[in-house]
Amino acid sequence: MSETSLPLSGIRVLEFGQIAAGPFAGSLMADLGADVVKVERPDGGDGMRSWPPLAENDKGEAFSENFASLNRNKRSITANLKDPDDVQYLLQLAKVCDVVIENFRPGVLNKLGLGYEQLAKVNDKLIYCSISGYGQTGPYTSKGAFDVTVQAMSGLMSVTGEKEGNPVKCGVPVGDFSAGLYAAYTILARTLQVRAGGKGGHIDCSMLGSLIGVAALQTSEYFGSGNTPQALGSAHPRNAPYRAFKASDDYFVVAAGNDKLWSEVATAVDMPELTKDARFITQLQRAANQDELLQLLQPRFELQTAEHWLTELDRRGVPCSPINDYPQILNNEHVKHLKLVQPLKLPNGVETKTTAFPVVMSGIELSVPKSPPELGSHNTEVATEWLTTGQQSGPKS
Repeated sequence: MSETSLPLSGIRVLEFGQIAAGPFAGSLMADLGADVVKVERPDGGDGMRSWPPLAENDKGEAFSENFASLNRNKRSITANLKDPDDVQYLLQLAKVCDVVIENFRPGVLNKLGLGYEQLAKVNDKLIYCSISGYGQTGPYTSKGAFDVTVQAMSGLMSVTGEKEGNPVKCGVPVGDFSAGLYAAYTILARTLQVRAGGKGGHIDCSMLGSLIGVAALQTSEYFGSGNTPQALGSAHPRNAPYRAFKASDDYFVVAAGNDKLWSEVATAVDMPELTKDARFITQLQRAANQDELLQLLQPRFELQTAEHWLTELDRRGVPCSPINDYPQILNNEHVKHLKLVQPLKLPNGVETKTTAFPVVMSGIELSVPKSPPELGSHNTEVATEWLTTGQQSGPKS
């Protein structure tokens, strides 16, 4: 499928993004066809460019695969944000783009002449999305933020890990990536308004708000009962058996989320009488007594291998899974069927792989047509394509 027929073809995005949250929002739009131009400082660019693993070609030229994963399908220009001429050039680009994405500390770009109010003066249709740890206003506005600190602040770490265990963050940086998802979603919602004749506007997307947003079940538990949600390891506060169990050789996960599925589990372990036990008759009773249920089921599961139980539970229609590591899932037959892993060529010529945009749309075949950009490799190209004759040809950097 040609690039011009992708859903976001024709939308121009200036990304002042660094590390994860901003670049992830930009990558979602780039994957769907938007022309995302990444603005980077001349002396090294986005800090993630130096993050390992670094793939080297036969000349010893290295390129970060971490950077590649969030910046494929984009273009890169360099600009010194403290140079008045470069700032004026970026204002010219802002006149002709649809979206700005930035994740600097609140107030930084405003001081440099590139804040929302300044750019809105030259383009009232501009959608300007600021991603930050705690938002653009409020007591925590100036507080430093990284994914782990916002996971802690948001309450997420209080329900992650084992009961009475040490604090544990989620292994995936969900603060950064949840904010990127909310940002991209909100940008597209505002784009519909602009396309219908409305003006642009400022989007204030915080990592804190995003993590509270995806914790709807935990927050509603507190609002509804007054109880403080607790860490339960792999267990669930309202379902059982719904957790990891250990077989004779390995762990696996069972999610028997209703009475019928519970009956199938009890029969599979040759303990059908448990379905008549007063402690386990309803879903809520099983959840309330899940520690006792664990003590009854665990010895049975230890009699056979994980593969045995997964085969048996699959046969009975009970949701279950091995606990895969990333090499296992990325080479899994179903992941291959979904085409979630795609080839990617780095700018230094190294052939690698990346994960594809994970949503399927009828009539559209998404791919990864563009390599991640070398720093500033599109300075001339963007100036030529975005600006008309007579406008500035590009930054000095």
